[in-house]
Amino acid sequence: MIKVFTKTMLVAVFSLFIITGAKANTITTDSTAKNQLLGNDIPAKPTDISPLLIGETIPAVNLPDAAGKMFNLNEEVAKKPTILIFYRGGWCPYCNKELAGMQSIEGNLRKMGYQIIAISTDSPENLSKTLGKDQLTYTLLSDSELSVSKQFGLAYVAPKNYEKLLVTASNGKNVDKLLPVPSVFILDTKGIIQFEYINPDYKQRISSSLLEAVAGALQNEAKAKS
Repeated sequence: MIKVFTKTMLVAVFSLFIITGAKANTITTDSTAKNQLLGNDIPAKPTDISPLLIGETIPAVNLPDAAGKMFNLNEEVAKKPTILIFYRGGWCPYCNKELAGMQSIEGNLRKMGYQIIAISTDSPENLSKTLGKDQLTYTLLSDSELSVSKQFGLAYVAPKNYEKLLVTASNGKNVDKLLPVPSVFILDTKGIIQFEYINPDYKQRISSSLLEAVAGALQNEAKAKS
């Protein structure tokens, strides 16, 4: 069982997940590329994204939830540590499996003091369908224009065969036909990224058991410092 992660170890784990032994899975992290991607230049491949990294603070996020009500992520994060998930949409079987896995550990994470919040390209109406279909008890948010995915450095141009699907799933708001690279962030109450899993291969997701172990290790580390 994983018991303790230092920040150095967390970075190493993150790097291991990203690279997975293949050059094709390398993600750009240099500052020049990151500054370019914060503008209007969206990478054409998931391997070319430039995401926020461990130690950085998340941007201001205000998105509609499944009921269409605006949700201030930063205010909620300030209340308790947060597992923040970016997924492609309720139409993606790999995403549904991931969401179900998160639901299976939601109770344990809640006992640790965490909350789970997941963001996708789906419209609020389609988020509601996912909540019902997967019987989720945590919050889903709609980033149908991918404004937040862009700020996190996760957005890339979707392959042509996704275009019609993305327009429909976002209720016509995903006009640029973009996708986020599926990602998981663990945030402290200051909105600072403590851990992240980002893999350009959308079929590869962090297991719920490993995520739970990492969350527990971070909690123990935080208690030791207090």
